[in-house]
Amino acid sequence: MKKEQHYIKINKQSWNHKVDFHIKSKFYDLEGFLNGNTSLNEIELQLLNDIKGKSILHLQCHFGQDSISLSRLGAHVVGVDFSDKAIEKAKELTKKTNTHTTFICCDIYELPNYLDKQFDIVFTSYGTIGWLPDLNKWAQVIAKFLKPNGKFIFVDFHPVVWMFDDNFDKIGYNYFNSGAIIETLSGTYADKEAAINQEYVMWNHSISEILNSLIKNNLEINSFDEFDYSPYNCFNNTVEFEPKKYRIKQLENKIPMLFALVGTKKDKG
Repeated sequence: MKKEQHYIKINKQSWNHKVDFHIKSKFYDLEGFLNGNTSLNEIELQLLNDIKGKSILHLQCHFGQDSISLSRLGAHVVGVDFSDKAIEKAKELTKKTNTHTTFICCDIYELPNYLDKQFDIVFTSYGTIGWLPDLNKWAQVIAKFLKPNGKFIFVDFHPVVWMFDDNFDKIGYNYFNSGAIIETLSGTYADKEAAINQEYVMWNHSISEILNSLIKNNLEINSFDEFDYSPYNCFNNTVEFEPKKYRIKQLENKIPMLFALVGTKKDKG
């Protein structure tokens, strides 16, 4: 059987191994977070706007910092991730922060087997869909869990970024989804010196694939924006040109690094 058919097992093992390194990393600044800092960025905060009293489903939540940050803004939040170790840490963090965030451990394609509720907002961000082979199934999950006229808010790295090799010196990968990318990586984006060597399975997804998967599943695209920076210093050869805004040094502002979209589930009425 091909490795991509075992992608959940391979990737779950990879993410479980990352959790301890991420919890201790400067990147995630757990101490600052526990002292009240938000883990959310300006882009998603503007899209979310006032969420007090809103119900939010947060897909692929890792160890829960963004989910808890949403709870701190007054939302009723359910976070989902397939890494049992990450969800275990998320549950510890919600106790430490005295928030009432709920966490579910499962592959998001399987979420309908674990949850029966609709939400005002479905939210997902930064490094998520590359771990998923089928965006139509992903969009079906989003549509299922949104109330009629509910909002899908999505911020992620631009697919152009994933075309480059690690040092952004040359085009190394296909912009379009040409099948599974199976590689081994040393370290992690949050701690490049971390003593881990992990195999992973990923897929590239073009903008048209992303948008069409949502449109086909009854979501109306309200806004779509692209940005020429990353709020995270998670790539090689970066330069911080403004606080918390990073670009690839040799590429300057010439490539899109992020996109953000808002979609509304149409009311079939």
